[in-house]
Amino acid sequence: MLRLYHLWLSPTSRAVRIFMAEKGLDFEAQIEPTWERRTEFLAMSPTGDVPVLIEEDGQPISDAIAICEYLEEIHPEPPLMPGDALQKAEIRRLVAWFHTKFQREVTRNLVDEKVMKRFMGLGGANTDAIRAGHHNIVYHMDYISHLAERRLWLAGEHFSLADIVAAAQLSCLDYLGDVPWEDHPQAKDWYARIKSRPCFRPLLNDRIGGMKPAKHYHDLDF
Repeated sequence: MLRLYHLWLSPTSRAVRIFMAEKGLDFEAQIEPTWERRTEFLAMSPTGDVPVLIEEDGQPISDAIAICEYLEEIHPEPPLMPGDALQKAEIRRLVAWFHTKFQREVTRNLVDEKVMKRFMGLGGANTDAIRAGHHNIVYHMDYISHLAERRLWLAGEHFSLADIVAAAQLSCLDYLGDVPWEDHPQAKDWYARIKSRPCFRPLLNDRIGGMKPAKHYHDLDF
């Protein structure tokens, strides 16, 4: 069976979990405390980051986007990078936006400061970073709303990896109650459609020791 090393509030890990569930792939999910810097894990992931997928023959594949594109090639149905070359380029553009820009400007300032620092023993949260995260998320929610008003899904007419990566980022923030949903109804409607998909259900059952999720986190109707 496939094995996926992941962390609860790692958005890149969550993206792979959603992707694999949408593909209908059976896999064993194993928590990897990356702050321990295990030698065995570093041999599989030289960066020390999750997610890492272990194929049935023992071959490790690291980096969330590399994993998803690999799985898309060997398990093409249902397609999660659908369309022609131009449509795939738009999916990849949005994947990069949320995987890089959103994570740098929002997720690291909120999830890393509020949660990961505690597990990594890096001291208290940086309040300036948290303020920056709350400021930056408004801009990104405006962009999601802009896309959701004009398209059925973020990259076009079909559910894709772009939706998965964006929703994975937001799901981590939603656990903390840091998403201003009420100010962005179009984005909220888009997210609700993803939240109700069977592939998303396992994420809603995630719990972090000593930290309860926001009251609406597991509610499909918010």
